Amino acid sequence: MKKHLTGIAIISLISLNTFAQKAIPAFPMFDTEAHRGGRGLMPENTIPAVLHAIDLGVTTLEMDTHITADGKVILSHDDAFNPLFTLTPDGKEMSKEEAHQYALLKMNYADIAKFDVGIKPYNKFPGQKKIKVYIPLLEAVIDSVQQYLKAKGKPQVFYNIETKSKPEGDNIYNPEPEQFVKLLMEVIERKKITPYVIIQSFDKRTIQLLNKKYPQVKTSFLVDDKRILDEHLAELGYKPFIYSPAYKMVTPQMVQQCHAKGIKIVPWTVNTADEIASLKAMGVDGIISDYPNLLVK
Repeated sequence: MKKHLTGIAIISLISLNTFAQKAIPAFPMFDTEAHRGGRGLMPENTIPAVLHAIDLGVTTLEMDTHITADGKVILSHDDAFNPLFTLTPDGKEMSKEEAHQYALLKMNYADIAKFDVGIKPYNKFPGQKKIKVYIPLLEAVIDSVQQYLKAKGKPQVFYNIETKSKPEGDNIYNPEPEQFVKLLMEVIERKKITPYVIIQSFDKRTIQLLNKKYPQVKTSFLVDDKRILDEHLAELGYKPFIYSPAYKMVTPQMVQQCHAKGIKIVPWTVNTADEIASLKAMGVDGIISDYPNLLVK
């Protein structure tokens, strides 16, 4: 009887391990990331954008996060409303000076959601589909994505989430790292997507804190200066899952150095087929693009 129970226990353990392996997908062999949801095609950092990117077949949804006055995590690249594609609640355009009066950290989410960020033509991306849409909560994005994947029978995607912060913006445009990371991780853990998440930042403070307090979370160090890989890693103080340089910085030597250290290299933001092909030939592990349709051809 004891031997029989032991056998059942072993079988159960194997079954649980098998389920875990199936439940948590491996990071893509080649990572295709829709920058801000694919802003060359759809309004950036919005739910319609990420769902469209899923339909295209990307492996990862790249997005930016800010924090509101009432402690909500929202999708936005900018510290305040961007006048290039934002309309006021009464449908009017804003000057740059007017727009910068609306620091998102100083506004409650209910007020932020009244502004439209998708209907105004955006000259930088003339092919972008124009739809009426608002800045979403991160939790609403996650719910929409997970439900869409299930409804459409799509494979699980990864979330590459950037903390938009910098020391000079503390308590003006962004909370201090401890609070930012706390609020962000509360959403991620509540929604049970931690295995599918990478947290990226130019602000080393946030990912250093994540590495210390949440070592199970993958991190990516965004860089855009001319220092070498070893200098960046020394500044960071640990080895991130991904090293993410501006694409023009990438050389075959950089790729080799990253791989020798066991670090993936995923450059940003690559928007032409020729540049994508060149970087693939160097052996990068993925590419972030405003035009995810170019990545999945």
